[in-house]
Amino acid sequence: MSAGTVVLAGTVLFAAGCSGGGTGLRDGGPARTESVGKTSAPAAPPDHVPATAEPSVKPARNIDPVALLRADPKVSAEVKRDLKPCSGKEYPVDVSYGKITGSSAVDIVVNVLSCADALGRGSYVYRGDGTTYENVFADEQPPVYAEIDRGELVVTKPVYAKSDTLTYPSGEDVITYHWSGERFAEQDRVHTDYSNIDGGGQPAPATSQKN
Repeated sequence: MSAGTVVLAGTVLFAAGCSGGGTGLRDGGPARTESVGKTSAPAAPPDHVPATAEPSVKPARNIDPVALLRADPKVSAEVKRDLKPCSGKEYPVDVSYGKITGSSAVDIVVNVLSCADALGRGSYVYRGDGTTYENVFADEQPPVYAEIDRGELVVTKPVYAKSDTLTYPSGEDVITYHWSGERFAEQDRVHTDYSNIDGGGQPAPATSQKN
């Protein structure tokens, strides 16, 4: 077993209400902030544009995303240290499900958010084979947010100038990854600059770079 493989033996811990059901705005349903004890309302990062709606999927059994992160040696000590409930039993963890690695099992995309402003602290993809889950993608350069869109992994990263506040970035990069050769390879990158004219915050024409 590789250092990035998490083995879930015996009874799998799960967050009550954790599921990939619903109408869904991604392959695996809407982004959900998972909690231990109750289900929270769907959540999305600020200024996030939902992906195209597609059929929802979910693992054969409920998986506790918090336990998955804590058992993963690829998740930084800093992220693990701050992985605490924001209030009550609500963890700032956003989970979606889909098939993006060519595996017969359902893949899990997990985003860890900050409690204060819901900005992405880290994004991870876990590839399952029915008994284990292996971390096959990790981005811990905040702010970052990952999702599944039409069978691809799409990562959104706000871009900040020195004078920008967290609320108002100068632009954003949207990076599409495709599973190839047992790993994710960057397929496309779209950069959008936001105009501050009249405070409208309207995006300037985006530029795309395909690999």
